[in-house]
Amino acid sequence: MVLLVLLASLSAVLPVVSETPVRIVFGLPLVLFIPGYALVAALFPEASSEGSVSGEGETLTEGRGTANDGGIDLIERVALSFGLSIAVVPLIGLGLNFTPWGIRLGPILVGLGGFTLAATAVAARRRRDLPVDERFAVPYRTWFKSGYEELRYPDSRLDGALNIALVCSVLLASGSVAFAVAAPMQGESFTEFYLLTEDENGELVADDYPQELSVGESTELTVGIGNQENRQVSYTVVVAMQEVETDGNTTTVRQSRELQRFSPTLADNETWHQPHEITPTTSGTNLRLTYLLYEGDPGEDRSLDSAYRSNYIWINVTR
Repeated sequence: MVLLVLLASLSAVLPVVSETPVRIVFGLPLVLFIPGYALVAALFPEASSEGSVSGEGETLTEGRGTANDGGIDLIERVALSFGLSIAVVPLIGLGLNFTPWGIRLGPILVGLGGFTLAATAVAARRRRDLPVDERFAVPYRTWFKSGYEELRYPDSRLDGALNIALVCSVLLASGSVAFAVAAPMQGESFTEFYLLTEDENGELVADDYPQELSVGESTELTVGIGNQENRQVSYTVVVAMQEVETDGNTTTVRQSRELQRFSPTLADNETWHQPHEITPTTSGTNLRLTYLLYEGDPGEDRSLDSAYRSNYIWINVTR
């Protein structure tokens, strides 16, 4: 457990290693298995009475109804390790959320590593207090020896062929998992584009947009972008006041005047909010306050058809 915690921590903080799949290989066990396994080892240091393993990890002993009746077998231990890890890790994160350090990489590593090392120390102390033949130990030597003998000396040619097929299938499954971790499939790519106002409590909401303004009267709006394109994107937001003419389902822009322009660059999964003021200088009815979003520089183009995303609201401006 100590070695795994150390490897997981190093893979997360070392500059070169942290950018490779090695970080995921050691990071997932630190979150999903290691804390729970250390806690189970502290709670149940004794071997199962139904089939215990000696302290040397080589000899299997049958249950004799001794004092180690409270032990659990290996399958139960593994299942509890996953379950307790899933329960413990969120509690550690919840506790970190109320500390000055917050939920960040460093505090998370310290919290998970500290809990695991503390549980490991308790487990080692409790295990040492037990007789050698009652201590739980993973029979990895027995597994290795049995597997080697089965592969080396099969009972028949059919068993040998099945053993080879089993090894190939395990290698294929391991390779598939490694490839999935190293090159995960990207999900749907899109950009969120929205317009917000501030309510009486100071919260940003998608409601209560201005409908009536006077010439020279200012109102504040907030335009927002959420980058879900799985890559860094440079955007351009064009804010324009448009006079339009509607004929049935056809809308024609008679005049368009650019009010403001923003050019944010967002990393993947980054959100951007920009408060700004709108001050009409001309009057009119059914004016369209239009927000056009482009990837890159759109030049002088300001149409809904050419924009990547668009939003607009209708307002009346009086003198």
